Amino acid sequence: MQHLRYNFLLHIQLLYNSVLITNQNIQEIAKKAILSESESIKKLIDYIDDQFVAATQAIYNCTGRLVVTGIGKSAIIAQKMVATFNSTGTPSLFLHAAEAIHGDLGMVQAGDVLICISKSGNSPEIKVLVPLLKRDGNVLIGMTGNRTSFLAKGSDFILDTTVEQEACPNNLAPTNSTTAQLVMGDALAVCLMEMRSFTAQDFAKYHPGGALGKQLLMRVSDMIEKSLKPSVSPAASIKKVIFEISEKRLGVTAVVEHNKVIGIITDGDIRRMLNERDTFIELTAGDIMTQNPKVISSSARVIEAFNMMEDFKITQLVVVDQGEYKGVLHLHDILKEGIV
Repeated sequence: MQHLRYNFLLHIQLLYNSVLITNQNIQEIAKKAILSESESIKKLIDYIDDQFVAATQAIYNCTGRLVVTGIGKSAIIAQKMVATFNSTGTPSLFLHAAEAIHGDLGMVQAGDVLICISKSGNSPEIKVLVPLLKRDGNVLIGMTGNRTSFLAKGSDFILDTTVEQEACPNNLAPTNSTTAQLVMGDALAVCLMEMRSFTAQDFAKYHPGGALGKQLLMRVSDMIEKSLKPSVSPAASIKKVIFEISEKRLGVTAVVEHNKVIGIITDGDIRRMLNERDTFIELTAGDIMTQNPKVISSSARVIEAFNMMEDFKITQLVVVDQGEYKGVLHLHDILKEGIV
């Protein structure tokens, strides 16, 4: 009976609390959590010391791979760090601390540098793992919020990710601490990128897929190699011009003389001409063409071509290499590729 009464009172208390949580309260709670995490990140600046420098240099000079390990929420952060390192020129792999002592430790090789992540630095798995990570002389970097912990004492270098408290109202759920770990990992990655002079072209090698990869890698030549090359001579009749634009379906034709592009005619030019004249029998392509059209080389990146189209408010670019006409790139082709 007493148990039922307790459950009833608990239920009433929960209902009462839910009534008190208004929309305004939710916003305030969220803002408080964000502010708490941002303050924790800000304090990391004080922990960028000689130990951080030495750890970064150890990774940079590593002859093997960077192995990042952790358990629980720290393991999830470790996986994200590995993804960032791999995509920015530092070969890395993830080792789960619990699985390491059941066979996965075999992936660690001589010359590897290890980062072990743990807020407390004293969890049972970490205490078992740290001596094993050190037994073959590998460099161990401890990322922890406890400088006096087992992990800190067993590490060659310490990355301090101390936080005063979690954003969790009970100060239990990893929130500020995991954010601090994540940011410290990003700081390492950015430093290593600078040290390796890692460029956008290098980044493209590891991101060939999706819109980002296409922006960084795809060249104009990749999009025009199978395209038609609409062209007419300056003496061509307007009928020939209209036929060429319609047949090639690019909304434009180049006017070419001695294999040099001297102008272009768009379907818009044709419409304007028809509005202004009753007859066009006596006209030629040279009479209505736009001289000095915007051109781009086939080696240029497609994203550069797109930006150029936006700047000049045009939908086509003539592709020219060392004066030789190569084709036409249309805005619709870029959009179909999903580059932007």
